Amino acid sequence: MAATIGDVARVAGVSRSTVSYALSGKRAISEETRTRIQAAIDELGFTPNAGARALATAQTNVLGLYLQFQEDEFAPAMLQYVLPVSTTAREHGYDLLMVTDADRVNAVRRTTSSAMIDGVVLLDVTYDDSRLEPLREAPQPAVLIGYARNGEGFDSYDLDFGEAARIVVDHLADLGHRDIVLITPPRHVYERGGSYAWRFRDAAVERAARYGIRLVAHEGDSRQPGITDSLDAALAASPHATALMVHNDATIAALPAYLDKRGMRVPDDLSVVGVFSQEFGQAFSLPYTAAETSPDRLGQEAVRQLIRRIHSPEEAGEPRVRFIEPELVDRGSTRPVA
Repeated sequence: MAATIGDVARVAGVSRSTVSYALSGKRAISEETRTRIQAAIDELGFTPNAGARALATAQTNVLGLYLQFQEDEFAPAMLQYVLPVSTTAREHGYDLLMVTDADRVNAVRRTTSSAMIDGVVLLDVTYDDSRLEPLREAPQPAVLIGYARNGEGFDSYDLDFGEAARIVVDHLADLGHRDIVLITPPRHVYERGGSYAWRFRDAAVERAARYGIRLVAHEGDSRQPGITDSLDAALAASPHATALMVHNDATIAALPAYLDKRGMRVPDDLSVVGVFSQEFGQAFSLPYTAAETSPDRLGQEAVRQLIRRIHSPEEAGEPRVRFIEPELVDRGSTRPVA
């Protein structure tokens, strides 16, 4: 198999865009870096194509945003990440090309092999994301909003969902709760490889066990009547539960109406803690204490780092995973157990 520009970047210890700049001569590259790149080219027998070099270094001032709106998912949850990406890109003089092709791998190959974009933002990242392999061969730098175990070599930004679970359980434990129900994302999120789902669930279960708390996790749904059915089943299975943790956007959005219909008062009858952003809470008038998911911060930091990789790859540092520290926002929806 012929060596790729990604192979040269790996051996030389630089980004793909730095290799492209060295080949094209359109950006200033230090002599030491240029020497390492040339040594990698010689070692691998890499033969650059002039047309490909031109495409790789063409400046379009457009970023590719790759995502899919799944029919069985709660669309507002995805949209809260799109806005900060779009706003931050615009502030830096970039437009967005939104790529939603269901053929995710070929969509990456098609758009990165042309002069359409200068960099890539990946949303709805899965644990084994098939889009990362073609991205390793692409001349453009990429950033992930989400965590993938095969994400080595890319900048990744995500909330620390494990720590979010721990601070929620700690909060409820301090109030004396010993019987808790957890509503998780739907089954399809796990099946598609959404690691945030099991990272939160597993950390919550482990933390509760340390306190001797009975915590029962139930998969929620993303649509009615499944949302109501899953809540009915979860509460029926834990009739003595004093607290409800909800890590499911569609469920938490429907919860005020659900509890009102059942005649349950928060926090008098049931303490409630969610996992959502301030903006999401305002949009759905949610009065619940929550672990803040920080989509604004994730989108802003991811795009800024991507633009650094486009313009000043050496200053961007080594690609790494950055987990945003969660914050518990207390809105008075929990109380001590009598």
